[in-house]
Amino acid sequence: MSLQPTFSTPTVALPVMLVAEVQDSLLVVVHDLKRLDGLLAHTMENLMQRFTSASSDLSGPALSAVRELEGVRSALNAAVTELQFQDMASQLIGHTSKILQGCAYRLASDSMGAEDGDAVPFVEDVPDRPNPVTQDEMQAGSIELF
Repeated sequence: MSLQPTFSTPTVALPVMLVAEVQDSLLVVVHDLKRLDGLLAHTMENLMQRFTSASSDLSGPALSAVRELEGVRSALNAAVTELQFQDMASQLIGHTSKILQGCAYRLASDSMGAEDGDAVPFVEDVPDRPNPVTQDEMQAGSIELF
């Protein structure tokens, strides 16, 4: 007779409607994050064009001798560098979206199971790293690959 302990995974019974509402809410958040990413990208493109145009206008031959404009040119160049945060924000949004989508599908799969003939939508593995972006500041000339 073997006296090996048996371990079981604790479970919690949840109403199907509650699970469905939580899953729907998670997928709405994923959709909103994708919209936010698009808005950020569009805004950053517009700002980059405007800053680049202003910097170019200030670098014209008629203004090149005006020493007071050097500070303005430097400020514009720094602003363009700082706008690169959109890339980091986009990576964070994508990472968060994958986690939320994976949670939504796993919640549905684990609690409701697959119906006959229904397949659980494919989701990439949920990222195991908590944060894909390790850089927390931008400086001209610096880059950190992750």
